[in-house]
Amino acid sequence: MPLARSSSRALLRAFVLAALVLAGAVLPAAAAKVTFVLVNDIYEMGEQAMPDGKARGGFARLAAVVAAERARGAAAGTTVLMAHAGDTLSPSLMSGLDQGEHIVALTNMIRPDVFVPGNHEFDFGKAVFLKRMAEARFPLLAANLRAPGDAMVPGFSDHRMVEVEDIKIGIVGLTYDETPRASNPEDLLFRPSVETLKEEAARLRRDGADFVVAVVHADRDQQRAMAATGVVDLVLGGHNHDLFINYDQNAAVVESAYEAFYVVAVDIDLHVAIDEGRRVTRWWPQFRVIDTATVTPDPGVAAAVAVFRQELTKEMAVPLGAIAVEWDSRSATVRTRETAIGNVFADAARINLKTDAAILNGGGIRAGKVYPAGSPVTRRDVLAELPFGNRVVPVEIGGAALREAIENGLARLPAASGRFPQVSGLTIEADVSKPPGSRVLSLLVDGKPLDPRRTYTVAVNDFLARGGDGYTTIRDAKHLLPTDDSPLLANEVMVHLRRLGTVRTGIEGRITLR
Repeated sequence: MPLARSSSRALLRAFVLAALVLAGAVLPAAAAKVTFVLVNDIYEMGEQAMPDGKARGGFARLAAVVAAERARGAAAGTTVLMAHAGDTLSPSLMSGLDQGEHIVALTNMIRPDVFVPGNHEFDFGKAVFLKRMAEARFPLLAANLRAPGDAMVPGFSDHRMVEVEDIKIGIVGLTYDETPRASNPEDLLFRPSVETLKEEAARLRRDGADFVVAVVHADRDQQRAMAATGVVDLVLGGHNHDLFINYDQNAAVVESAYEAFYVVAVDIDLHVAIDEGRRVTRWWPQFRVIDTATVTPDPGVAAAVAVFRQELTKEMAVPLGAIAVEWDSRSATVRTRETAIGNVFADAARINLKTDAAILNGGGIRAGKVYPAGSPVTRRDVLAELPFGNRVVPVEIGGAALREAIENGLARLPAASGRFPQVSGLTIEADVSKPPGSRVLSLLVDGKPLDPRRTYTVAVNDFLARGGDGYTTIRDAKHLLPTDDSPLLANEVMVHLRRLGTVRTGIEGRITLR
């Protein structure tokens, strides 16, 4: 019985292909179009006014970008994969209240295809991290994250494989391996990112991956090192808060700034061919930077943000605790001497960031009022005292440089000055009759004499971290976290006040002036 004409053609094509393979020819196998949409480091739920007068960022604008990209992909036959490279549960004022619950709810409305936790996902401890991740309705990846005993963390996978037009795309997730230093993951384990990527990429290649993507929360040096391994094609990163695109015709590294002010879309044409029996992938990226000022916010997500904002407004009047001693935040007080309010605020920075000491400038405490003993302290009070939205930056500084910083803080006395230091973990004795720069008679760190050759960790606000008020030695110190990645000072104070309940910290002789 003769073969049907179509069957004959198929058989002939198979014979020809087989002959070409035997001849060592390069044969086309598959082609696909994929767009990766990246967001990272988005903390604030709402949009923000920018210096150019335009509004950018926030979840409603991000949702609009993602929806438009998915619609664009559907119309063009392109697969769209949205990646979230972490840092979102904290810090923000609302997260200080609900420990990031609203962030997960808003992210669920956007439905990323991959989520990798950043260091801020662990700011509230292990139990809250696990609770928030259990609320997520999107895939969670972190190949270098483990529970004690090398167990998988509930809800997480090391990688996922996505198949598009017979092309396999392997996606590895990697969280920030310095998280134990930067946050509070407790007994969770973090393996080295770059080495873990090598292992996972090799596993994905063995499983048939034609193209490997790493979605990572990592510093820039680590991101570059990942690209340089040769095992990964595309690195989609977070943590550095800059808009970054680099492609060397071997691998690409991308980061989308922060707060969804800009979102990067990477369009990739993938082609897989058979060369001497092996699958060979060829690809070329196009990068599109989407300015979220140009999009109309998604109305559904905008409505959800409005509800959360109403809740935040109500919570501002809720007392955090009560003070057992008088607080005096008047300018002439906080800029010339040790104060109870300055001690409490500096304690919050030192204790929560686990540093040896803390220094805040008195000029950053602004409400200018007296709180009688027994007064309640509300969230609104804390924001009135700390109106600049300062962050707390941990720095590593030598003993001699730390002494210079304190000398700078005392340099304008007896005149009131915003540089006057409100401190924690330090005991200072100074003679203000001596010339500026030589006034410190004694300086103790945690009750022990300052060692000029030793390195100390100090929590400072971001104004001092930039060298404000003449604190150049702090500006030049090693910053252990980028400023934009550091927690909000107001949040740290609120957490500290809630923890204490009744605040009994008063004037304790931390600064003695002669």
